[in-house]
Amino acid sequence: MIQETSSAPCVRIIVVANEKGGSGKSTVAIHLAIALLRSGQNVATIDLDSRQRSFTHYIDNRLTWSRQRGKDLPTPTHVCFDEDGEFVTAEDEAAGRATFASTLANLAESHDTIIIDTPGHNHYLSRLALAAADTLITPLNDSFVDLDVLGNVDPETFAVTGVSHYARIVDEARRERQQAGKPETDWIVLRNRLSTLSSRNKRFVGDALADLSQRLGFRSAEGLAERVVFREFYPRGLTAIDDLDELTLGTRPTMSHVTAQLEVQNLVAALLGAPAYQFDEDFSDVMLQSDAA
Repeated sequence: MIQETSSAPCVRIIVVANEKGGSGKSTVAIHLAIALLRSGQNVATIDLDSRQRSFTHYIDNRLTWSRQRGKDLPTPTHVCFDEDGEFVTAEDEAAGRATFASTLANLAESHDTIIIDTPGHNHYLSRLALAAADTLITPLNDSFVDLDVLGNVDPETFAVTGVSHYARIVDEARRERQQAGKPETDWIVLRNRLSTLSSRNKRFVGDALADLSQRLGFRSAEGLAERVVFREFYPRGLTAIDDLDELTLGTRPTMSHVTAQLEVQNLVAALLGAPAYQFDEDFSDVMLQSDAA
């Protein structure tokens, strides 16, 4: 059953989900959270991946770095679900569903947006999150390996031959939401690690996504490129949206930081319909600092 959040009808629930691991779910989730915080919203985050806990570790790293640098970094209210046992009984699942519902209801009372990061496998909590999602973001590495969670393709022509398991799970959650009288979920498939160069693979994957978007009712957006700075942010819990200064970064800002920040601004605009924040930095000053270095 879909979980009700009618006590706070203005809250927006954004779910970042994909059964394929390594697609950048936690990176997308933390960047959205910080972008919305910097826009003045009250943001809460939930980590449903009780084993990997990448999202939770990211936020823990951010809090630690903030203390070490003596700088206040905006951080969302965060909840991480406890790890399940190896086998989940019907009683365990019932308790988990109740905890999920009460967590959403409690957070909805004092937050504008709740962002939920999900595990990279089919789990009952993930299915609950899908049904609760006002916006569903599915990060996808730009390859047929990752596309396989959405659809099957012909090995000779690369034309779509049918939908795959994850697409059917999302479709079921959307039908459940519709039956509960909820607005339709805005489903966005995010093409991460998209090459800047034209290639046959890029074209074929793009054609397949265009076909699947018509079949499944999602829209496609360009996500985050493969940039070293995104990997370097994680141990310090930083994002490309944070201030580009040496105190925050722990190093001199470079053009790579500026480019990543512009890329995230475009991403937020594509995902949420409009820029969610204004830059505090003067880019020309950052570029001059970079050139001087």
